[in-house]
Amino acid sequence: MSSHGDPIPMTSRKCGPLKGTALVPGDKSISHRSLILGALTVGETKISGLLEGDDVLDTAKAMRAFGAEVTHHGEGEWTVNGVGVGGFAEPENVIDCGNSGTGVRLIMGCMATSDITATFTGDASLRSRPMGRITDPVALFGAQSYGRKGGRLPMTIVGAADPVAVRYTVPMPSAQVKSAVLLAGLNVAGDTVVIEKEATRDHTERMLAGFGADITVENTDEGRVITLKGQPELKPQTITVPRDPSSAAFPVCAALIVEGSDVLIPNIGLNPTRAGLFTTLREMGADLTYENEREEGGEPVADLRAKFSPNMKGIEVPPERAPSMIDEYPILSVVACYAEGKTVMKGVKELRVKESDRIDAMARGLEANGATIEEDEDTLIVHGMGPGGLPGGATAEARLDHRIAMSFMCAGMASKEPVSVDDAGPIATSFPVFEPLMEKLGAQLVRTSA
Repeated sequence: MSSHGDPIPMTSRKCGPLKGTALVPGDKSISHRSLILGALTVGETKISGLLEGDDVLDTAKAMRAFGAEVTHHGEGEWTVNGVGVGGFAEPENVIDCGNSGTGVRLIMGCMATSDITATFTGDASLRSRPMGRITDPVALFGAQSYGRKGGRLPMTIVGAADPVAVRYTVPMPSAQVKSAVLLAGLNVAGDTVVIEKEATRDHTERMLAGFGADITVENTDEGRVITLKGQPELKPQTITVPRDPSSAAFPVCAALIVEGSDVLIPNIGLNPTRAGLFTTLREMGADLTYENEREEGGEPVADLRAKFSPNMKGIEVPPERAPSMIDEYPILSVVACYAEGKTVMKGVKELRVKESDRIDAMARGLEANGATIEEDEDTLIVHGMGPGGLPGGATAEARLDHRIAMSFMCAGMASKEPVSVDDAGPIATSFPVFEPLMEKLGAQLVRTSA
């Protein structure tokens, strides 16, 4: 699949039991950060299990453009010979980050404290997303930004020639903003301090420490206070990327709603800042178990086993859990259709500024397929219909959003009538093997004519 070509309409039909082992791709968040931090070392970082979706490949291209030597050695195997902290060269051309909000925001932060200029763009979805949340804090370091009205791409960042350390409170729960500020702080003398009132995924902190940065995290009355000592000499690492919990969500959730299913998803990252969906599903009564729990590369991992769960009940998902599962609400809303009773998801306004307005996209698509939905700016409510209860029979708009497309494909695996999306192409940004992987488990996915 390609997120950059012609639309790929796709239909998912009710299928028999999903059975087998699902080898989902490497974690997207860790893949991005492995390439970026590898580019900021002096020496060779070796990476295995890298996600080779469009988003991460665009980040690899960007690191090459800034002067790092990034080499592909075979499936999932990469090396990065970095330029060191503060060693970025000025790119000759515009940096195209495709669909990746994580890629563009982290890279903007990375280069904002070097005396270079770079221009960033992306696909139609990325060009519609707000970048002020990054350009505001990097301006405190001394960087200047020039973009389209509303702080949107294309955007040129003029890096600070004499950056100053900052103390910054993140105004919304966003790992991307936090990470961008920390990466900017690497090339600044003194301590950069980031305060987040709600904890978000902490891969950047863990990986910075692993690469040799002097970074501390303290829980205070102000919130979670992260202090980074600037201008470290980062040391190359050997990284094994765990499999992505956000990608695992799709075979896991499909197995829970398709009668007779039993699917094993091995080596899934269970970082507590990412595992909110699995906690929520178990609270709903899902037959979801962790096997072979262990730690790899500083990250907790386990093998997940998901079985058909006909007795799931709707629950109220606490709003404070949102940062740990923000990407998983679309597929949770599908599972909620197959539970009994009402599932209430609060504190989810960040979904409105992801690759699409995911609250609106899921609400409209599920309503078209026979579900009853309520929503406001910060809430999504799904009225469950029990096992096999979603009528289906309609086409949903993917809105250039990979997670919306995959969620509706999973919905169709258990609905009474087929469910379609107008374009499955964006799936390639995060889960390029979604189609063959799900078909191998027993799904019936059909590419249809536009």
